[in-house]
Amino acid sequence: MATKANIPDESEIVEYMTSLNNWGRWGDDDEFGTINFIGPEERKHAASLVKEGISVSCSRPITKTIYADTVSQVVHYMTGSGEGYSIQENPQLPENQQGSGDFIGMAYHGYNITHIDSLSHIFWNGQMYNGKPSSLVTTREGAKREAIEVLHDGVISRGVLLDAARFKGVDWMEPGEYVTPDELEEISRQQGVTVGKGDILLVRTGHHKRRIEAGTRPVSDGWPGLHASCLPWIHEKQVAVIGGDTVSDVVPSGYPNIKQPIHQVAIPHMGLWLLDNLNLEEIANACLERKRWEFMFTVAPLRVQGGTGSPINPIAMF
Repeated sequence: MATKANIPDESEIVEYMTSLNNWGRWGDDDEFGTINFIGPEERKHAASLVKEGISVSCSRPITKTIYADTVSQVVHYMTGSGEGYSIQENPQLPENQQGSGDFIGMAYHGYNITHIDSLSHIFWNGQMYNGKPSSLVTTREGAKREAIEVLHDGVISRGVLLDAARFKGVDWMEPGEYVTPDELEEISRQQGVTVGKGDILLVRTGHHKRRIEAGTRPVSDGWPGLHASCLPWIHEKQVAVIGGDTVSDVVPSGYPNIKQPIHQVAIPHMGLWLLDNLNLEEIANACLERKRWEFMFTVAPLRVQGGTGSPINPIAMF
C-alpha cells in the first residue's frame, strides 16, 4: 500500500500535465478526449453484462433544500399547480384543460448536484483540452468548443465500482483522507475485477452515506477522494470516465498551488471526463449482494448548447 513517502510532490503533479497529456492523440480537433476509448466493441461488451434486467440510479435527488455544503440553492417553483381545480369541473371542455408545470434552475457545478463535467469546464494557463484557448468559452454563448452537447448520443460502457470505504473497513472516509493507486490495485484484486480500456470507473468513499446518516458539513471542511497520484494509473488503464461520491479530488489536496489536481490534470490535459457527487450507496449494495463489481453503465447528459456540463441521472444495469 502506498505511503506518504512515495506521494509525488507538486512539481511531479505539474509534470503529469505533460507525461499524461492526450492533446493530438485523436486529432487536433478532437472534442471527445478519453471517450474515444469507448467504441462499438466496448458498448456491446457492456450490454452483455445485463443478465437480470435490474437498473440502479447513481444520482442524488435534486432538491431546493439548503444543506451545510450547499453553495448555490436550486430554484424550483411551480408555473401551474392542481390547487385551483374543482372536481365539479368538466375536464373534457377545452377551457378546462387541467395540468401542472414547473421551473427548475440550478448551478450544477459544485458539491451537491450529480453532474458530468465537459472538457470546457477547467482550464490551465488559459487553455482547455487539446490546446484550445479558454476564450472559446464566452459569457454570451457559453462553450463554443468541447461543450457537453458533443455527448448527445450518451455514454454507454462497462462500469466498475471500487469500494474504497469497504476496503478500509469504515462506513465512510473522512475529509482529507485519500485513495492511492496501490489501493485501487488492491481493491481491484480483492473484488476480483480488472479495470480496463473504455471503462467508467466509480470509486466509493462513503461520503454520501455520511451526508445521509451524520449530516452535511461546510465545504471548507473538505472531503475524501482520489489522490492525484492515481492519475498515471488511470491513464495507463485507458479509463474513459471516472466518477465519485464527492468531486473526485481529495480536499485539501496537500498542494499549495493546485487545489484540485484531479480536475486540473484530468480535464484540460488528459481529456478525461468526470462525474461528480454520485450516490454510490445503492450500487455498492447491489454489487456486494451479487459479489459482482461490473455492470453496464449509462450516462445521458442534457443537450445544452454551450454547456460546460450537465446534471445527470446515471444508470447501472445488472
